[in-house]
Amino acid sequence: MPARARPRSPAGEAPPAMTVRRCAAALAAATAVLGGAAPAAFADGTPSPAAVPPGLYGTKDPQYDGVFRQSLAFLAQEKAGVKPAARAVSWLTGQQCESGAFTAFRADAAKPCDPKAMLDTNATSAAVQALVALGGHDDAVKKGAGWLKSVQNDDGGWAYNPGSKSDANSTAIVIGALAAAGEKPAEVKSAKGGKSPFDGLLAFALPCDDPSASSEGAGGDPNGGGAFAYQADLKTGKLYANADATAAAVTGSLGKGLTATAGPADAKGTACEKATTPEQAAHNGAAYLVRTLAPTGFLKSAMPGAADQPDFGNTADAVVALAAAGQAQQAKASADWLAKNATAWAKENGPAAYAQLVFAADATGADPTNFGGVNLVTSLNATGPAPESAASPAASSGTSDKKSDEKNDGISVWWIVGVGLVAGIGVGFLISGRKKNQQL
Repeated sequence: MPARARPRSPAGEAPPAMTVRRCAAALAAATAVLGGAAPAAFADGTPSPAAVPPGLYGTKDPQYDGVFRQSLAFLAQEKAGVKPAARAVSWLTGQQCESGAFTAFRADAAKPCDPKAMLDTNATSAAVQALVALGGHDDAVKKGAGWLKSVQNDDGGWAYNPGSKSDANSTAIVIGALAAAGEKPAEVKSAKGGKSPFDGLLAFALPCDDPSASSEGAGGDPNGGGAFAYQADLKTGKLYANADATAAAVTGSLGKGLTATAGPADAKGTACEKATTPEQAAHNGAAYLVRTLAPTGFLKSAMPGAADQPDFGNTADAVVALAAAGQAQQAKASADWLAKNATAWAKENGPAAYAQLVFAADATGADPTNFGGVNLVTSLNATGPAPESAASPAASSGTSDKKSDEKNDGISVWWIVGVGLVAGIGVGFLISGRKKNQQL
């Protein structure tokens, strides 16, 4: 990803990668609607192709999420007993660099990775988990996990791109990858300081009684106690509650990955306690998510100058986290809300969005083949090459023809307004992932 500045919340922290990837997709769609030019080059410096490469899921520009969305698609298909097409698998394996790392996307996988390419811990972690789920890729998995361990920060955590400060989201997804690869995350220690990934995550956990805890970064909201921050504030070093970072960190603190399943019921309820262990921090983070989701069933998102609206992707992440943490009641309530409201969002946003809903359905015992009247599995399959085999029946009436789910982006005026706000700053300001300014 381009090494550029990116938007910050009032606390000075930057938005988590899953949110930013959705912003990137919306920005690309809005650019097309407004008649703007497409990005000229990809993360590895190669020119943008005229069309999405054969084998890749989705129809939108893969510059910032190609590997990620392909990996999530495979993980969701594995849940549903679907065997993806060989060319789709070959596309993903061909994206891996000799070092074991992945970038967000390489337009020309026949060439060695550019030494200046922005290597991506999140894409690598998602790919490792997907390759494990596919089976038969032990060497690629080993190389990917080895690279991740080689770029661990001294505090035990990981940054989106190596060389930057750790963040909760990146640390959590790496934990999931290491666990999937057969590693013991607690024993993966930093070369300097001997810190584990769980030490890294605990550093982002807010105390129960922190008076400065606030999901908006303005201070004074006790509802933020027990949550996780994405990163510490750049200027003050304070932690501010971030719902998406909390969802990721809860799952990571439990040693689980993107497709975490339901855990045993949490007998502690939603009481916040002093956290000295990853399990206690996960409990507190899940309790914060329950409090945040209870009034509406969904998490909110907003761009500067626009009203709050539901954040479907982060809500799906929160459902998985709550289920894994044993908060089944709220997990089911929010999954039900997604079933009623999120399928149109998934149709607009393609494979990764469908995959997130499959994960949420699976974690809560819902049927992904009839989620709000939509067969998520056949809808996902339709965004890429026809699978070699599929356990699910033909697509339901709520799905569309192959690869047509993303044909009409259907973006709202809200997103167009957001694009206008950042137009003068540059595309990299919006979609540069979890990466901080290079001054970090």
